[in-house]
Amino acid sequence: MRKIRHRKRIPPKEMETYNLEVLAKQIMHAFGLQPEFPKAVYEQLLLTTEPAHAPKEYEDLRSLLWCSIDNDDSRDLDQLTFAQKNENGDYTLFVAIADVDALVTKGSAIDHHAQINTTSVYTPAKTFSMLPEKLSTDLTSLNEAQDRVALVVKMTMNPNGEITDGSIFQALVQNHAKLTYNGVGDWLEGQAPIPEKIVQVPGLEEALQCQHEAAQMLKQRRHSLGALTLESPEAEAKIIENTEVILELPQHNFASQLIEHFMIAANGVMANTLKLAKIPSLRRVVRVPKRWDRIVEIASSLKETLPEEPNSKALENFLVKRKKADPESFPDLSLTVIKLLGRGEYIVENPGDTPIGHFGLALPQYAHTTAPNRRFPDLIAQRQYKACLKGSPSPYSLQELQMLADHCTKQEDASIKVERHMNKSAAALLLSSHIGTEYHGIVTGAGSKGTWVRVFDPPVEGKIIQGFEKLDVGDRVFVMLESVDVPRGYINFVRAKK
Repeated sequence: MRKIRHRKRIPPKEMETYNLEVLAKQIMHAFGLQPEFPKAVYEQLLLTTEPAHAPKEYEDLRSLLWCSIDNDDSRDLDQLTFAQKNENGDYTLFVAIADVDALVTKGSAIDHHAQINTTSVYTPAKTFSMLPEKLSTDLTSLNEAQDRVALVVKMTMNPNGEITDGSIFQALVQNHAKLTYNGVGDWLEGQAPIPEKIVQVPGLEEALQCQHEAAQMLKQRRHSLGALTLESPEAEAKIIENTEVILELPQHNFASQLIEHFMIAANGVMANTLKLAKIPSLRRVVRVPKRWDRIVEIASSLKETLPEEPNSKALENFLVKRKKADPESFPDLSLTVIKLLGRGEYIVENPGDTPIGHFGLALPQYAHTTAPNRRFPDLIAQRQYKACLKGSPSPYSLQELQMLADHCTKQEDASIKVERHMNKSAAALLLSSHIGTEYHGIVTGAGSKGTWVRVFDPPVEGKIIQGFEKLDVGDRVFVMLESVDVPRGYINFVRAKK
């Protein structure tokens, strides 16, 4: 669920003065991203049509009760899910991933542009898609009531939540219901009636309950192995009809957990499959945190003890205990730990390499593969696996992969900076009439470039420009809003005396 925490209607003249779509394009250019598609992309689009028939090697799985679960306004549907419980107590889980490669061939004009940005960029006023909308929201999107080609990850899970077998194959699928996190989550948690779209599809209610059961088993096993319980409290801004700024705070419910854990399982299967194929491939890694000492210090301030050396299982036990003891403050603790863990990155793993793994997920093998409409590394993995299926050489050389790993990491970092800048610009617009107001917040960054604070209500982040001495990540502080600069995304605070 996404809970609206703060909203403000902005006068038309002020919205016109601060055109956030135009600003987003300028910021994207500044960070080396291209907000517009070149002429060659549109020329290729004119010749791009949906395949008349799925190739013979594609298995027909349209009869399975596939559905999508995503945000209310999502139009680029990358995956569908389905699950069934077997007589022996095991579960069979399915994740269908849009076969983007079927229409976006390597080296084409569309592929070239996608490789420049490597990701879709989500800003309050506009989404800048990695692929043109004719593809990402239509021909390569797993839209409701449409036959689509897909890569299907089929997994066997035992009652302990362990994936014991996995296979990947090409199939023809159909989305029987486009559902939302809000609707499905509220229903699964007993807070709302079953969504009408589920009722309209015979058997879908039981299938979704089965998916929910399986997802909770996956979750329990992952966390028993040390996957971290984290909840981001960072708000997203949206512009509604060019007249209103809304800040939304993410709420984690059973529906979002269902998709999260199915996708993590599918990504793990794909990573392991590419490893067994003995070809170099991209991995998504989060290294052992460099600021573990600060995490230990924060735990100590809460009268908890963590080992001196990084240990994901010990950290997970601490997080679970704190969530139970103080659920209201847990998102802020989560944000602190997220900042101290460090960023994710893409690397190339060669056959025989010792895996770096993903510290936050406690997984030795992990890849991004389930969102090829909006992430280029996922499209790379898709092409590599399809080549394996055909017994063909990898479409990417080792040198290409190493260049792309570095480039995708760089561009993802750039897209995050653009999104944060634009969220701050929208938040600055929202706060522009509140200069002098005092807020309570938590320090989210402290270093040579400055000290940053996220205030709790409204949930926005800004810089402490006075009184920041001796503050560190995780410290609680009272601040006063000193100034805002909408185009630059600046929200400046000074430390308040409380």
